[in-house]
Amino acid sequence: MRILITGGAGMVGSHAAEYYALKGAKVTVLDNLMRSKLFGYDKRSVEYNWNYLRRYKNIRLVKGDIRKKSDVADALGTGVDAVIHTAGQPGVPLSVRIPLEDFSINAFGTLNVLECVRQKCKKAAFVYCSTNKVFGENVDRIPLAEKKTRYTYQGVKGVNETCSVDLTGHTPYGVSKYVGDIYAQEYHHIYGMKTGVFRMSCIYGIRQFGFEDQGWVAWFAIANLLKKTITVYGNGKQVRDLLYVVDLVKAFDLFLKSSIQHDVFTIGGGPENTTSLLEYIAMLEDATDIPMKYRFSGWRPSDQKVYISDIARVSKALGWKPAVNPRRGMEFLLEWVRENIGIFK
Repeated sequence: MRILITGGAGMVGSHAAEYYALKGAKVTVLDNLMRSKLFGYDKRSVEYNWNYLRRYKNIRLVKGDIRKKSDVADALGTGVDAVIHTAGQPGVPLSVRIPLEDFSINAFGTLNVLECVRQKCKKAAFVYCSTNKVFGENVDRIPLAEKKTRYTYQGVKGVNETCSVDLTGHTPYGVSKYVGDIYAQEYHHIYGMKTGVFRMSCIYGIRQFGFEDQGWVAWFAIANLLKKTITVYGNGKQVRDLLYVVDLVKAFDLFLKSSIQHDVFTIGGGPENTTSLLEYIAMLEDATDIPMKYRFSGWRPSDQKVYISDIARVSKALGWKPAVNPRRGMEFLLEWVRENIGIFK
């Protein structure tokens, strides 16, 4: 099997690359290593996964930009059997500050990769990493109850694929990711390509370099171990369903191996794997015996008070379910941060 992973220096991309390398596939990773530039962070973070993947002889590393046709063509080589498109600008607050760059990467970049794949290897399967942010503030129309440490949905278990994306605020990030989402769908309907769209909830895992703007699960863990102060935006009762990255990659693999030619899935930990910010902080404190330092600030634009994926469709279609619960996943993450604590100081 020949597979291209875009954004392979990121957390999801590097895990996908490693997963297929261990299976003996010929893996190409394409990344422009600009994450540090976007977030103003030391370059060691973005290069960590890049260098980590060098241990696998069957991974070819290509430094390039998904917005450049020549770079994507180089990565595709003579063609591949599958593409997992994880590359993107992942920061919601950052998208508000740099909407043009956000669109260029997430929207145009995705279209460019799809078109290059169509021209060079049309039969290749394509996985698109979408996001729950495509639903925007429509999610907030679901009735909520406020409890001591969290909000809860009333009347539904989670958000499924029928939730509307129209007539609502999204933030530029939600808009740009949805553009890629519908292009991935369209390339099946118009060109007959095998495409799977995965509208992801909160994905986390080892080798994740969390920041205040993106990757809060890792950021909270890193901050706790370093005894840094974090900012909790809103009241901390916001709830997300957490999905460990390896479980996500297994879902991708099941889709690629399936006879399904196109589908859209909401995917996350589901109703059984949820936590609020306050509950996650308490879980960290219990695991490390280190009191969390945090302060509160105002709500962020379009920050959903609750987002829980209804994973019934993806579970049935692919015979998949999460295997790693939030506590176990957090322990994996803490162990990795401890082993690499020098990177974060």
